[in-house]
Amino acid sequence: MGEKNTPTIVVAKEAGACYGVNRALDLVREAAAKAEGPIHTLGPLIHNPTVVESLAESGVTVADEPDQYQGGTLVLRTHGVTPEEEERARSSADTVLDATCPFVIRAHQAAERLTREGYQVIVFGEKGHPEVTGTLGHAPSATVVEAPEDALGLELGHKVGVVVQTTQSRARLRELVSNLIGRTDEVRVIDTICEATSARQAAAAELAAKSDVMVVIGGRMSANTRRLAQICSASCPRTNHVEQASELEAKWFDGALTIGVTAGASTPQEQIDEVCDRIARLSGATMA
Repeated sequence: MGEKNTPTIVVAKEAGACYGVNRALDLVREAAAKAEGPIHTLGPLIHNPTVVESLAESGVTVADEPDQYQGGTLVLRTHGVTPEEEERARSSADTVLDATCPFVIRAHQAAERLTREGYQVIVFGEKGHPEVTGTLGHAPSATVVEAPEDALGLELGHKVGVVVQTTQSRARLRELVSNLIGRTDEVRVIDTICEATSARQAAAAELAAKSDVMVVIGGRMSANTRRLAQICSASCPRTNHVEQASELEAKWFDGALTIGVTAGASTPQEQIDEVCDRIARLSGATMA
């Protein structure tokens, strides 16, 4: 720690890019180095504009639709796609690479299994998010529930099955389940929350509770990063969500002695380092 009255920067014990993101980036960068023709990702590979711009500079561009381009290489994004989108991709591209996060694939499989076994399927997640849309493609009759209290308005059958967007919190999942129990004969929950997400949320909450200021790094479209910002704001009102170091403002750190930093699962280590370096320049803080 720094000397008395010298601000310190503390990075959460668990922060930054997860296995699924690193796997996807490695897959795409290797493909870009070898591909002889054009290479595209179906939608942004991850919800991190800085990384997406970097990939574009290396020749990896974004396709909005599976059949937008004919030929070349198409990479399925980490958030996953619907079976229909994958079929269109494979009929249009010469090569299809699947960068879907393994935890997301698990959610797809769980939704399929529950549907096959006759459960009324609830997907607990954000409507319109690519991951949730992909999961619905594997369970077309499922209902999306965005908040635990929304379940109270549902008419339930005899068997209810729940799958979860990988970036949700277990505390919110418990609230949802408590709003289902007693209203149906059976509630089956397949916990598809990503362990990396849970670890980052717990570490962020712990750090925010003892910080004067929190900086959360990650794309504004990133569900897991927005969740981190919400968690931090609950115990540290001076929480700021940034996508890159240039957004930081010196006034944020006025009077702060402990400056906490965390980052979403789609934030590479180099972005965390850049933010910490700029915080140090703006505030005079040292790394803990």
